[in-house]
Amino acid sequence: MSSSANFSIFSSTINPRIGDYGENSGDVGGVNPPTPTVTSISGSLRGDASLLGGNAPLPNPEDHPAFVQDPQLVNGQEADAKLGLYLDFNSANPPQPIRGDNGATDPGPRTFDYEKLNPDLYAPPGTDSGSFPSLMWNMGLSHNRPGSQKGAGWARQQNTDVLPIAKAMAGVDMRLAPNAYRELHWHTAGEWALMLKGCVRVAAINDEGQSFIDDVCAGDVWFFPPGDPHSIQAFDEGAEFLLVFDDGNFNEDGTFLVSELFIRNPIEVLSKDLHADVSAFDNLPTGQLYIFNGTPAPKNISAQNITSSAGALTGNASFTYHWSLQTPHTVPGGSVKILDPLTFPVAPMFSAALVTVQPGAMRELHWHTTSPEWAFFLQGSGRLTAFSAPEASRTFDFTAGGVGYIPTAFSHYVENTGDEDLIFLEVLQAPKFSDISVAQWLALTPKQVVKDHLHLPDSVIDSLPLEKPIIRTGNRNLTALAGGGKAF
Repeated sequence: MSSSANFSIFSSTINPRIGDYGENSGDVGGVNPPTPTVTSISGSLRGDASLLGGNAPLPNPEDHPAFVQDPQLVNGQEADAKLGLYLDFNSANPPQPIRGDNGATDPGPRTFDYEKLNPDLYAPPGTDSGSFPSLMWNMGLSHNRPGSQKGAGWARQQNTDVLPIAKAMAGVDMRLAPNAYRELHWHTAGEWALMLKGCVRVAAINDEGQSFIDDVCAGDVWFFPPGDPHSIQAFDEGAEFLLVFDDGNFNEDGTFLVSELFIRNPIEVLSKDLHADVSAFDNLPTGQLYIFNGTPAPKNISAQNITSSAGALTGNASFTYHWSLQTPHTVPGGSVKILDPLTFPVAPMFSAALVTVQPGAMRELHWHTTSPEWAFFLQGSGRLTAFSAPEASRTFDFTAGGVGYIPTAFSHYVENTGDEDLIFLEVLQAPKFSDISVAQWLALTPKQVVKDHLHLPDSVIDSLPLEKPIIRTGNRNLTALAGGGKAF
């Protein structure tokens, strides 16, 4: 191998680079990088009393400028802040936290890529108001725990540790390599799952000794009640799935595992319980299996279909629902399909909607009456504004892998801010999926009452929909209003 090749390997291994993620440079905080490289120690760790205010000479402000020359503003940024236009900061290098007459330039320190992903936090609409908790988290910021064996898979989670307001639900994004298992286990929380990629075989029993086994693929759902033990194994192409638990404090690391069950009980007890010789336990795992590589499952599921005298779980007792086969309800601007206990009774308090919103459109303004909403963004980009009584609101931006949590009765919408379909999941802890549509509410309220409250024109009130629109179409140009155009 040549010396240049050796140097290339050495430099990339020993001196890695994070790459250009967009960051401030130059003088900041009294430090002017790059700092000189030295070979010996000099200077002291602390200053002396001569540097105290009143002792030290006055600085010259002209020597420490904090202005931004020729700030670059994007389309719509100079429009009235209350219009709340979506600002595409991708063309701004760097972005500036300005909306209309609000805000000022930012000389740093900063990470530009964060600001480009979160324009409504960096340059908030003029309608945002008051103190507000964070309602968003992205799985890309979660710690990713690898499986116990090479290449078996991984899992990352969101719970109240990272999103404190999300007290009713938590989520786990899990990957299984081809033929890998999520080992036999059970939880204290109910587990609702949406298959994201690939296929798995799930198996479980309930406290009556009834057994269950089924194969599910992308778009399908399963639910395992608290305490019911189950296993998950990927097929030859591997799998990824989203788990939603009905406890915001849920921790995936706190799962009851079959490996730990056997490790943490005396061998004498295991021998007596299973009527097996002590030698049968010589090769027990020495630690958690967690996510591990397995023997490929037989293609014929009947080969693994084992039942007791209690029989199998079928019909309304089924732990799975092949949601991928459900035809979506389509409306102008997108589609939606709902899964709740009315059609999946085994999950008595999990109600979900899988929503697709086309570019320029939005999931209409609404709120949920009895449950918070746990939302997961599967593809595309969008934003929502949550309103909390009496006068607080905050706007958040979401991309794939993002988790949103909207407390009960907080009004919100989800607007597609990209140039591709926005796909996201809404999950409620409710016996039926339901919401209150703002447009329908006004349409079904006496006209004069609406006029006296909001002073809307007759033409607007007369065109309000008597049925829930669910999704509203809109102009794909989200800054059209800045140029005199229309939002729809």
